[in-house]
Amino acid sequence: MRKEFLYLFLMLAITACNQKSDKKKTAGIAADSVAGVNPLNPTDSACCNSNLPKRYGAVTGIETLSGEEKGGLALHQGMKFIPAGSFRMGAADEEGRRDEYPAHQVKMDGFWIDETEVTNAQFAAFVKATGYLTQAEQKPDWEEIKKQLPPGTPKPAEEQLQPASLTFSPPKGRVDINDVSQWWSWTPGASWKHPQGPKSNIKGKEHLPVTQVSWIDAAAYAKWAGKRLPTEAEWEYAARGGLREKKYPWGDEDLASGKVKANTWQGEFPYSDKKTDGFSNVAPVKSFPANGYGLYDMAGNVWEWTADWYREDYYQSLKGAIVNPKGPKDSYDAAEPGIPKKIIRGGSFMCHSSYCKGYRVTSKMKSSMDTGLENTGFRCVSK
Repeated sequence: MRKEFLYLFLMLAITACNQKSDKKKTAGIAADSVAGVNPLNPTDSACCNSNLPKRYGAVTGIETLSGEEKGGLALHQGMKFIPAGSFRMGAADEEGRRDEYPAHQVKMDGFWIDETEVTNAQFAAFVKATGYLTQAEQKPDWEEIKKQLPPGTPKPAEEQLQPASLTFSPPKGRVDINDVSQWWSWTPGASWKHPQGPKSNIKGKEHLPVTQVSWIDAAAYAKWAGKRLPTEAEWEYAARGGLREKKYPWGDEDLASGKVKANTWQGEFPYSDKKTDGFSNVAPVKSFPANGYGLYDMAGNVWEWTADWYREDYYQSLKGAIVNPKGPKDSYDAAEPGIPKKIIRGGSFMCHSSYCKGYRVTSKMKSSMDTGLENTGFRCVSK
């Protein structure tokens, strides 16, 4: 029963790369045509952190968690100021997915942003001060879960409805790249304190980015810290580091060329990581060079939550130059219409050129608001 229940969760929420019905393919090609994307480019498909498993079903009515900062703690300690300016947001080449087009002009006011992802030590201080319990540490609510399952799905045994989260388990050999259940495992006891499962811990890892935190958890931390989560536009503007229309935070040089630039996957994903960057999993913050604004890990290491709702056609709906965009008013993902999603940015240690190439500065993925994973964290902004 346990295996079948895990399978239900995975199949319910995960849509693998390039795995679409004929109807969705037709709709996707039509959308590509409107957006000016090459529909034959395989990198247009969503993958990697696309349609990830959700813990408790649709979540609404908590947008206030990501509101403007309210004074709070030492706002600008460990932060960098990003000057006001304009930039071209979105993909200008043919490597992007549909939701990255068209590229459009955006004007930004200045703001402060954390120079690194929020670390385990910082999140621990928040938990100690507030007694906060993350989504992964809470017992799943069957009444919410069954709303997302086919009618009549039997309730699993009570021992299976325990606090859990998704952990990365590399297969021993080559597998179907479209079947993400081959490397994601639903693990009881996994949480920010035990990111790889109950036998793991964060002792001696205080300077690693906190992971296994949902958007809800990240927004709660940001509010406590007197900050907020960055908008997608703020994130991309900061990630570019002052460079104009470049593929990566460091420029256009390919990730595999020259010096090691970020914590990503080397080898064949998901089973063979050569670890030429020195890490097989999450790396401590500041392990790799900062971008032009002095920001670390704007590519690779962990995906980062943003404040914006996800809609694939959002860029297509924009007209003229946009000032300080805050994203669409609501979320819609055709793959899971009833599940509100937030945008995540930056890629992770699991990103590879043959898989999702999420470390591209315009790349985005989406995830349900109550999902925490081993490769997802966040950073905050402030005015």
